[in-house]
Amino acid sequence: MTPPRVRRATLLATVFSSAVLVACSGGSGQATEEQPNTNPDSGDTSYSGPAPESEDVQNYKRYIWDNLAAENRCGSCHVEGNQSPRFVRGDDINLAHGEGRELVNLSAPEESRLVSKVASGHNCWLASADACAEIITNYIEDWASAAGSEASTITLTPPPEREVGASKSFPASSGNFATTVYPLLEQYCASCHSEDAETAQQPYFASSDIDQAYEASKARMDLDNPENSRFVVRLGSDFHNCWGDCSENADTMAAAIQNFADGISLTEVDPNWVISKALYLTDGVVSSGGGRIENNAIALYEFKSGSGTTAYDTSGINPAIDLTLSGDVEWLGSWGIQLAGGKAQAATATSKRLFDTLSGTGEYTIEAWVAPANVVQEGPARIVSYSGGNDIRNFTLGQAMYNYTFQNRNDASTDANGMPALITEDMAERVQATLQHVVATFDPINGRRLYVNGEFTGDADPAEPGLLSTWDDTFALALGSEVSNEHQWQGSIRLLAIHSRALNQDDILTNYEAGVGQKYLLLFKVEEETGVPQGYVMFEVQQYDNHGYLFSEPKFITLEDGVTPDGIEIEGMRIGINGREAVVGQAWANLDTTVTAAEYDPAGGQKLSPLGTIITLEKGPTSDEFFLTFERLGNEEFVRVEATPAAPAVPADLTPQPRIGIRRFEQIHAALSAATGISSAHPAVMDTWEKVKQQLPVESDIRGFLAAQQMGITQLAVKYCSTLVDDEAARAGYFPGFDFSAGANSAFDDDAKRAQIIDPLLENLLGRPITWPAAMGGHTAQLASAPDESAVRAELNSLIDTMTNCGGSCGADRTTTTVKATCAAAMGSAMILIH
Repeated sequence: MTPPRVRRATLLATVFSSAVLVACSGGSGQATEEQPNTNPDSGDTSYSGPAPESEDVQNYKRYIWDNLAAENRCGSCHVEGNQSPRFVRGDDINLAHGEGRELVNLSAPEESRLVSKVASGHNCWLASADACAEIITNYIEDWASAAGSEASTITLTPPPEREVGASKSFPASSGNFATTVYPLLEQYCASCHSEDAETAQQPYFASSDIDQAYEASKARMDLDNPENSRFVVRLGSDFHNCWGDCSENADTMAAAIQNFADGISLTEVDPNWVISKALYLTDGVVSSGGGRIENNAIALYEFKSGSGTTAYDTSGINPAIDLTLSGDVEWLGSWGIQLAGGKAQAATATSKRLFDTLSGTGEYTIEAWVAPANVVQEGPARIVSYSGGNDIRNFTLGQAMYNYTFQNRNDASTDANGMPALITEDMAERVQATLQHVVATFDPINGRRLYVNGEFTGDADPAEPGLLSTWDDTFALALGSEVSNEHQWQGSIRLLAIHSRALNQDDILTNYEAGVGQKYLLLFKVEEETGVPQGYVMFEVQQYDNHGYLFSEPKFITLEDGVTPDGIEIEGMRIGINGREAVVGQAWANLDTTVTAAEYDPAGGQKLSPLGTIITLEKGPTSDEFFLTFERLGNEEFVRVEATPAAPAVPADLTPQPRIGIRRFEQIHAALSAATGISSAHPAVMDTWEKVKQQLPVESDIRGFLAAQQMGITQLAVKYCSTLVDDEAARAGYFPGFDFSAGANSAFDDDAKRAQIIDPLLENLLGRPITWPAAMGGHTAQLASAPDESAVRAELNSLIDTMTNCGGSCGADRTTTTVKATCAAAMGSAMILIH
């Protein structure tokens, strides 16, 4: 099997479908949950006919024939003496190439006859025809890349010309829905599509909470054409969960949606607005996130199926490492899966291919586009794991609050759990609750590395590089939790690729810049208003998730050759949806710019703004109608009269608040780590942290401070200081020059020796202010009026006097104990607590 390709910028012809749910089963809670092998090997192929007559024939054999000639693919029919076209015939590869070449479009692989035929359901070897089509597209892209026939440009074509029409929009209240459509959903769908169901399955459009059911149902109802609603199609065409005759049930559902729609008034466009023509998302030109480096990808998940309980590995390598979805997992219409306690796990039999390949190459890359649900997940929570249980693994990419973690098992310096882990720096706060490109690489020279949004984090691997010879071939690949269903991670995964080599910085940056998901170029026609032939305002648009669209990179462009627009004024641009301006997300309301001949680029138009925005999804990607409104466009103007804002309320006369506060539990943890230089994920520290974190402050109000909280801070400070002093390399760097081997009577017998301990502590606590990131307040850790240094020094000297006052008979460990006590007294003081 040949490796996958370096992907080009493809122009896909598919349309977004509504996100539908997946799994109707929960986890077993066992140490390792076995998953079925959903995709066995496609079978052996062999060829003994004439040699290829040209390099192109050889490439055809390598990328097409070898992958499709098996009997459980195309080899059962399209061979010599059987059904035409005989593109996988085994008697002569040159003849096979001649027939197969007519079925393939190397310039646009997704438009190939081979792809469209399988996409229609013809002889797909998987449960998803779309997955089979994607795999064959990848094979053809491989061939195109080898043949140098890839098209890397996007051709802009005029969209359909559509006036902005009156539209029906979902009302804010669920009252009408509750009496029309909801009774059917509640009666016939609640056994799965409710959070209270025994086998709860997203989306919860039959929830006992009527408002939640209404929100989940909106994208599955077409108010303008009820018969096209997803609810109706699932019953009438897909025969899904019919309660009687499917056709009659579909008619009943369509009538209920029609009844609901009849109660909604049409939204008419304001006739005074200056507007563009209207577009649906699918009227746009598909702009793929092409150019990805995937020539060594041995597992690839793009999550394009959009439904079912299987996420297919479309790398094209057999056996495919398909993932079975279970628990609370929801498909995203923007390509991806949302994990909220569920997981996606492969069978151990197919996961073994990771072991076979990666233990041979000795290096690998985990590449993922992820959006963590929050920054309080610990464990670490498992994003991607190839493991056998909670404490044994080959590798794991995880999240621990604001940190990404990377565990890898090697033969030189880690245990069976891949510890010590590589962890991003606490203060960098690399994990954010937004879409991020996260890459973990390992090779026997550089060890482990982490990259976030194309940038190397700079974190040093605490373990020496080694070989992967101690890996276990009985483990399973899992996303969203450990194979035992514990250490769950919440968030969405938009793409996952596992490469058989460590990608370099350039390749990682290339894949980051390629982006993720299906994107469209929407061309809003403004020819009449501007006088520019074939004049458009163009946006890059994608369905961001199940709740919104991302609009970005607005440009003015003309598709008319030889025309250069000049002097086109554009002010106050807003996004319209379904007959009205969007309530939120109007990032260009203050736009004031002019398109000029000097700034206009004939190849790409003129950028109007660097901003982007999220527009709320209402009816779904195939039904929401978009348009643009302007306060000024060319010679047309709309004078917008802003509503007079309500007078502000009289400020309440509140009780005076304290001018100082205290750090919260996670801030104390991060501050101690920064002040001592010991990682907050150090196993010894983590053990104490888990015991005392519930005891630490949760609010910054100093009036709520308790003595018990100070005890927790003290215990954590003692552990940080003990860990620092017990590590000979760490203490040598922190307390340079101090003789830890000296007895307590001589180690502290003059001011210079004591200064070797006290000075570093004061410098880290008072001399180097810590500026917290904006996500944690953006404040500085040092007080505006710091404690008097001489007073602090006197207190620490007094403590040293007490600790070494043992009449010349101090124990051998009294020196290190004294340093630990001095450190803990400083670290556990108000200098850490108050801010």
